[in-house]
Amino acid sequence: MPQSRKSQISLIDTPYYHCVSRCVRQSFLCGTNTLTGQSYEHRRGWVEARLLFLSSVFAIDICAYAVMSNHSHVVLCVDKALADNWDTESVLKRYHTLHKGTLLTQKFIDGDTLTQGELITLDDTVEIYRKRLYDISWFMRDLNEYIARQANKEDDCTGRFWEGRFKSQALLDESAVLACMAYVDLNPIRAKIAKTPETAKHTSIKKRLHAVKHHHAQPSTLMPFAGNPKENMSHGIAYSLKDYCELIDTTGRCIRDDKPGYIDNTQSPILQRLGLDSAQWLALTTEFEKHFCYAAGAEQMMNAFKRHTHHQRIRGMGKAKELLKRA
Repeated sequence: MPQSRKSQISLIDTPYYHCVSRCVRQSFLCGTNTLTGQSYEHRRGWVEARLLFLSSVFAIDICAYAVMSNHSHVVLCVDKALADNWDTESVLKRYHTLHKGTLLTQKFIDGDTLTQGELITLDDTVEIYRKRLYDISWFMRDLNEYIARQANKEDDCTGRFWEGRFKSQALLDESAVLACMAYVDLNPIRAKIAKTPETAKHTSIKKRLHAVKHHHAQPSTLMPFAGNPKENMSHGIAYSLKDYCELIDTTGRCIRDDKPGYIDNTQSPILQRLGLDSAQWLALTTEFEKHFCYAAGAEQMMNAFKRHTHHQRIRGMGKAKELLKRA
C-alpha cells in the first residue's frame, strides 16, 4: 500500500534523499523506441537542464543524478537552514521564477505599497512559499510536470507521462549517501549503455569529471565534495572528489561482465573511512533499490527513522545489519 509522503521524509533524521521517477504507458523518457525506431535522446537534455535549474531556485542541492531511458534518478540534499535565512524578497523572486504567485506577492515585487492587512497576509504567504522551496515533493513536481508537458506536446497527446508518485528513499548515514550516489552514477554502466563513467551522458559523474578536466573546478550546479571532515568544514560532501571518482571508476570495472575486477578496500580511502569491505560495497552499488525501500542506513539510524515516521516496520533492516553493520 502506498505510504504518505510525510512518512517518507524526516528532516530530523537526514537531509539526504534518493528519488526515482518512472514513465507510464510505455512512454519513452529518452532512448530509442524499438517498435517505431524514433529517438528520444534529446529529452535527456531536458531533464538534466531542468534539474540543474531547479537546484538554483530551491534550497535543495543535487548530489548525484542519472537520466535513463524510462526513468530518472536523483540524490538530493535539503538545506532548510538556507531557506530559513532568505528574506521576503528572495523567497518571492525564487518562487516567481516557477509560479505566478498571488496578486499580493506580485504587488510587493513590483514595489507597490501594501496596507497593514495585506502585509500580514503576505507574510503568511511567504512562509508557505519558503516551505515549498525546501520541499522535495515540490521540487519533484516542478521537475516532472515540466518534462511531462514538454513530452506530451512533442508526442501530440495528453494524459499521464509519469507514474503518479515518485519513489523516495531516506539516506540516513554517510555510507548510505555515498553508496546511493555511486549506485546512481553507475546506472548507465550497469545498463550497458556506457562503458566508462566519463562517457555516461547526462549523469552527475560525467559533469563532475568534465568540470575538473576543462575548468579545474567542481561544477557550481552540484553539491561539491569538500574533502575530509575537519572543524568548520565548508558546505559539501565530506569526501575527496578524487577519491570518489577513483572508486567509481574501479567499481564500474568490477560490475561490467567483460572487465571483472576487485576493489582493494585497504587502498580505497572512502571504503576505509566507511568501514566497508569490497563485497559490501559492490552489493550496495549494484542492488541498492532491491535491498532498501523507504530508508537506508545503519540499524540504529533505521530504527530512529522508523520511530519518527511512525512506521511499524521498514523493509531492509536485515540488509542494514549485513551491509552497513560496520559503517
